[in-house]
Amino acid sequence: MSMSFEQYMRDMVQPMRDELTSIGCIELRTPEEVEEKLATAKGTALVVVNSVCGCAAGLCRPGVRKSLEHDAVPDHLFTVFAGQDKEATAKAREYFAPYPPSSPSIALMKDGELVHFIERHNVENRSAEEIAADLTAAYDKFCR
Repeated sequence: MSMSFEQYMRDMVQPMRDELTSIGCIELRTPEEVEEKLATAKGTALVVVNSVCGCAAGLCRPGVRKSLEHDAVPDHLFTVFAGQDKEATAKAREYFAPYPPSSPSIALMKDGELVHFIERHNVENRSAEEIAADLTAAYDKFCR
């Protein structure tokens, strides 16, 4: 029995999803879930726009993981998967204005408002440690 392309893609990206859910990120897979969680998240919320690209694997996800070892961290951790959960990702991006769509990217929100944003071009040219340092500086400012 052959596997459908959709099933193949789901199986292929599952470890990429697991890398964030294993550190406490809640996946938002539908626009309704995004609306429900982001609109009502009190305090701070980190939203990671996950992706299959190499910079997500080698830089973004490891940077997020390392940032969460800090003493100040966001109250809520969420993730959407660009290219996989397209409608959920589009809904999440509505919260990231005025930034254009970018994946991977990382948003820090406070009481539903965007307070810090790392675009793809700020992921690609930096190490996971530099991304973590960027995030922990934002945590120090907004998560205390």
